[in-house]
Amino acid sequence: MGIDLGLKGKVAIVTGGGSGIGKGIAKAFVDEGCSVVIAARDSQRLDDAVDDLKSSPGTITSIPTDVTDEEQMVSLFSKTMNQFGRLDILVNNSGAFDGGPVEDLTMEQWQRVMQVNVTGPFLGAREAFKIMKKQGGGRIINIGSIAAQKPRHSSSPYTTSKHAVWGLTQSLALEGRDHGIAVSALHPGNVMVERRGDGKSATGRDEGPEPLISTEDMGRTALLMATLPGDANMLEAIVLPVNQQYLGRG
Repeated sequence: MGIDLGLKGKVAIVTGGGSGIGKGIAKAFVDEGCSVVIAARDSQRLDDAVDDLKSSPGTITSIPTDVTDEEQMVSLFSKTMNQFGRLDILVNNSGAFDGGPVEDLTMEQWQRVMQVNVTGPFLGAREAFKIMKKQGGGRIINIGSIAAQKPRHSSSPYTTSKHAVWGLTQSLALEGRDHGIAVSALHPGNVMVERRGDGKSATGRDEGPEPLISTEDMGRTALLMATLPGDANMLEAIVLPVNQQYLGRG
């Protein structure tokens, strides 16, 4: 008989939950009996993820959402509260990557990455705080990146956005601690997601194949962060392949 991690009866929202890291986290939560709402723009991916996870012990539902749209984000949290009456965990996972030589980048590329990676988590955290303050607590996990510490070549929009996510996380953690709201950042290294299926670098540069960890590894880490005692917070976690060139990369 497995250990009860205390997620039965809890409710979580996972943005970008239709694929990749988000789906891995949603699976980890729903396997522990959590009610999980996955949100993303791609309705078909959401439907496929719900089909894949519906036999789990918990409840999995989806709400199509563009995290850069304020009205849609407000609606996501409102619909979740209408259905479940509470919110215990928010995982701000939706992300966008773009890069290239800085002199070639367009404002459209820059703004898209900032909107998804920074504005999205801000809107999610804002709506979660409104609920969690009234409840007397909750947890928010922002998916950052090791790019917030060690940037890749030609990745200025993405790297800048993930620095912002780490700054947002620290500010929210400070605001939340008087209300029992734990806010943390999970920084993945190289993860085998759909867009990394060929094993090549995410920058598009020919850097050769790299070691990768699974989305299940990320799910297990988020599960640990989400199930700590209420008076404990893992403020920051870095999870990457043992052989990834993180220290010393540039």
